[in-house]
Amino acid sequence: MWAGGRGSCQAKVGRATRGGAAGGNAALGRALEMVRGAAGWCCLVLWLPACVAAHGFRIHDYLYFQVLSPGDIRYIFTATPAKDFGGIFHTRYEQIHLVPAEPPEACGELSNGFFIQDQIALVERGGCSFLSKTRVVQEHGGRAVIISDNAVDNDSFYVEMIQDSTQRTADIPALFLLGRDGYMIRRSLEQHGLPWAIISIPVNVTSIPTFELLQPPWTFW
Repeated sequence: MWAGGRGSCQAKVGRATRGGAAGGNAALGRALEMVRGAAGWCCLVLWLPACVAAHGFRIHDYLYFQVLSPGDIRYIFTATPAKDFGGIFHTRYEQIHLVPAEPPEACGELSNGFFIQDQIALVERGGCSFLSKTRVVQEHGGRAVIISDNAVDNDSFYVEMIQDSTQRTADIPALFLLGRDGYMIRRSLEQHGLPWAIISIPVNVTSIPTFELLQPPWTFW
């Protein structure tokens, strides 16, 4: 499926997009042609967001974070920001707690809200709107919220998180995480008897040569 291999595909796109910001649309066109000719459309579809971002355009946003502890899930995970609500990360958190909310759907008062203050909450989809969950975490002092799909077998489909019909707003970043990833993080914490994971967010994957090797092995790619 991956012509020339995923690693070589990534390298080609990296070379194609470096220095492209100054080249405008012409550079973008050359980059796309290089990738298409060298590694096929599968490669193009996978790495197009990086190419587009280098030129100031947006087709789909991805944001990456790395679990630092527990060690058995020390991988780089991919998430997608909410489309039309929530804030952005103005700084990188080298080490911050990712705290599973209790109750997991986070549609009301959180029994472990004290531990979420100044940290990032991991909540599950369902029970209320994405915006409602984000506001609950914000009201408990969370820096951001990561909402994982409640379909634990979902390892490839990213849901677009949009506002509900209440005209409310939220200021903290809200990210969508694949259900499989969320399940594996929670399972690891339960197995180790830990109340939270330690993560680094956001992560610039273009600066990590071994990015391919650090992705969760259960995710389709």
